[in-house]
Amino acid sequence: MIITRQKNFEDILCSVEKGPVFLIGCSECATLCHTGGEEEVLAIKKKFEKKNIKVTGWVILDPACHFLNDKRLLKSHINEINLAEKILVLACGNGIQTVSEIFDKSDIISGTDTLFLGEIKRLTDFQRRCSLCGDCLLDLFGGLCPISRCPKEMLNGPCGGSIKGKCEINTDLECIWDIIYSHLREKGQLNKLKAIQKPKDWSKSIEMGRIL
Repeated sequence: MIITRQKNFEDILCSVEKGPVFLIGCSECATLCHTGGEEEVLAIKKKFEKKNIKVTGWVILDPACHFLNDKRLLKSHINEINLAEKILVLACGNGIQTVSEIFDKSDIISGTDTLFLGEIKRLTDFQRRCSLCGDCLLDLFGGLCPISRCPKEMLNGPCGGSIKGKCEINTDLECIWDIIYSHLREKGQLNKLKAIQKPKDWSKSIEMGRIL
């Protein structure tokens, strides 16, 4: 799922200015992250109203990144949207851009910061697992990704700065290379680490679309 965090309300206020504003949330990732579900949309609506900023309406898209479904759902709110000067979207960057494409003449405001593609460990605990690089190397490292899980994106072993299996940049973070080594050792596949990986070809990450 796409992990997001809600922007500081004061920063959102600066973008929304005097309003009026229409609010959009997402039923999937932003709901699970508690950044743009119904509860969060209603909470920010209440904050706006306390600031005397008119909210013309709100909707939770299912999900925000589904272009055709968004057009269908938003059609029933078109009068409320037309009354608004701004549209605040509490969704991932993809969802925000989808809404922007539908209302290309409207002032679209992002209410969240999109962080990474991650895993839900437990409620409110999300961990980065994928950087969407377009060149997956998981089979080389025991199903673990050093690109997304190493702050330095090391491809040929640890940097040498870890202490007792903890990352030198963030001591709350386990060194992914320590984990990779342990996994491959248990599987008898340490020979995989002998291969020197070439610098990452980031050109593979710029694919702009795909039709199946």
